[in-house]
Amino acid sequence: MSDQTPPAETDPVIPASLTAAPGYQVRRLYQAYLVAWAREVDPVLTGPQFAVLQTVEANPGRDQRSMAAAVSLDTSTMADVARRLANRGLLARRTSPTDARRKLLYLTDAGHEALRKAHDRARMLDKILLESFDEAEREPFVAALQKLADHWEGLAEDS
Repeated sequence: MSDQTPPAETDPVIPASLTAAPGYQVRRLYQAYLVAWAREVDPVLTGPQFAVLQTVEANPGRDQRSMAAAVSLDTSTMADVARRLANRGLLARRTSPTDARRKLLYLTDAGHEALRKAHDRARMLDKILLESFDEAEREPFVAALQKLADHWEGLAEDS
């Protein structure tokens, strides 16, 4: 074996420059969250789909484009998510009576039921996510995440 080939039985060393990068830590958290979501909440209904269902429930009859902005999805991703939810019978997409290009979104009865079933499990997952923090640390942590997300969304809009 040459000096260039690391032993197969050891884990690679993660460079300190990578572990110090906030984006790397956010991606790690998100990857772990996706696994936990599928296990604890729903293996079929994704987080973005859940967000769309929640937002449509709170704002029935709003157009697909404004809903995309509300749930932080680009319009093409929102169109795909809405189409998938409609195909599963959870969302109704109706053409606007004033503009045939606009799709108005409504939950179906099945959509209300799917949201109801997933809601409590999603809130439990939130508790699991935050349980490593003391009660007093939780609200400031979530506020810091929101501030960070707002900042990065602003940077994305500027480009």
